Amino acid sequence: MAFAKPPVVKSAGFQPPPKEAAPAEKKIVVTGKTLDHIAGQIRTCSSCSLQASRNQTVPGEGNSHHPDILFIGEGPGPEDDEQGRPFSGEAGQLLDKMIQAMGYSRADVFITTLVKCRPPALRIPLPNEIQMCQPYLDAQIALIRPKIIVALGKTVVETLLGKPVSIVKMRGTWFVYQGIDVMPTYHPGYLLKSPTHKGDAWSDLKAVLTRLGKAPPTKK
Repeated sequence: MAFAKPPVVKSAGFQPPPKEAAPAEKKIVVTGKTLDHIAGQIRTCSSCSLQASRNQTVPGEGNSHHPDILFIGEGPGPEDDEQGRPFSGEAGQLLDKMIQAMGYSRADVFITTLVKCRPPALRIPLPNEIQMCQPYLDAQIALIRPKIIVALGKTVVETLLGKPVSIVKMRGTWFVYQGIDVMPTYHPGYLLKSPTHKGDAWSDLKAVLTRLGKAPPTKK
């Protein structure tokens, strides 16, 4: 007697549980109408992964009432992260000397960075981190309205120009961002490693003074 074969049931195989999607980065909408309000929004920001590597945010500091100069760096370092102030470490000490040599103090200018949280492992901010944080920077610039922006280093210059550049070729060459004249020059951290370029940086800063209608000091 023949028996009918049982129906073959095809196994779907092991089906792993669906992966949880990585948390999406939240697009930043700046709601503050003053620098203090923007700084408050920055302090509570959790829009990108840099929030995990910070002790505190570093919004920026200085003269916010249409100063002659706005200095923009890359991002906070370890000392900045501890103190909540931009350029608090060794590079900041050199920047202070550069500012003083121009006849200013920190209180006379405004200093900020592309990103407001410390990148881990002393690395340069990543393009997506810079892009995420740029609404804060643009809002700060729009409120501060400095006469001139000094862009400190290749990463800052590339961000403001929106294209790759050679800082060696670009430094000392004026361009415009948000209707404001920008002078690209070397980052103080780079000058600490390559002091032979300090003369070039000083030439750039003297060009800033000339554009401001101020007589450049004869000595660095």
